[in-house]
Amino acid sequence: QVQLVESGGGLVQAGGSLRLSCAASGRTFSSWSMGWFRQAPGKEREIVADITWSSGSTGYADSVKGRFTISRDKVKNTVYLQMNSLKPEDTAVYYCADRVAAIGKYDYWGQGTQVTVSS
Repeated sequence: QVQLVESGGGLVQAGGSLRLSCAASGRTFSSWSMGWFRQAPGKEREIVADITWSSGSTGYADSVKGRFTISRDKVKNTVYLQMNSLKPEDTAVYYCADRVAAIGKYDYWGQGTQVTVSS
């Protein structure tokens, strides 16, 4: 059973930075990709960024391009989300997720970490 544990959330002022981490354990196979999602109160969950595990190819939502950077450490089985120039609208619970196949749904999810950006 794959387990994903996020950390690094917290309260930060607008313009500040945070780095989220997601450590994966229990894998007996290689994932295709991992992603960071977020869900704000009253809103649907949305994808923020994803990264292909083998190649390191990345993708970003338009709302975070140029401000957020996703990366991974294959040795530590950890994916990161560096968030700079944070805005109040970035406030949400952030989740990491793991996908085994190249397409389709994400298979495993973390418990989430709260990010709050004050104005």
